[in-house]
Amino acid sequence: MDWQSESPELWAFLESLHRGEILSGTVAAIERFGIFVELDDGPDHPTLPGVGFITIPELSWRHVDAPTDVVEIGQRVSCEFLQFDTYNAEARLSLRALQPDPFQAFADRTVVGQALGGTVIRALPFGAFVDIGDGVVGLVPFKEVHGRPAAGPPEACQVGDEITIVVTDIERPHRRVFLRRPEDARHAGVAPG
Repeated sequence: MDWQSESPELWAFLESLHRGEILSGTVAAIERFGIFVELDDGPDHPTLPGVGFITIPELSWRHVDAPTDVVEIGQRVSCEFLQFDTYNAEARLSLRALQPDPFQAFADRTVVGQALGGTVIRALPFGAFVDIGDGVVGLVPFKEVHGRPAAGPPEACQVGDEITIVVTDIERPHRRVFLRRPEDARHAGVAPG
């Protein structure tokens, strides 16, 4: 569809938006792939439930299993405008952009060598992912990962286990945390903190 000629008011509205602009609206529809937002100052969309759209990753900094874990139909939201999707004639929005990033807060208060408690949320052949609080998840590698030595056999970590771990690396640019079991840390020369 040629949105520019078919819906000139919609096209003009979307072209007027600037990246980083804060928009408000109401959740109009929830789909498995994201949510539609009816924007307060926006025109109606001729085919979609709302002019604004938020993908699942932009709903929250935390892992989201379903959009209904974060929002409900009729809920008022404020979002940051990311971009104009010219194909669908919609405003791509972000809820998480207006929320504090729990990873950065974790990285600010945590040091390498610090011992923490966590819950194993996923165990794979190469390592275990451990929830260390506030939506931050770290990896305890079982095999060498990115030049880091293995932490031990996979059977040492089962999903649901509450374990003590030691932070071995925090990679801010990649938003990754590497961990090690305390007994493994002694062998690597990392002292629990």
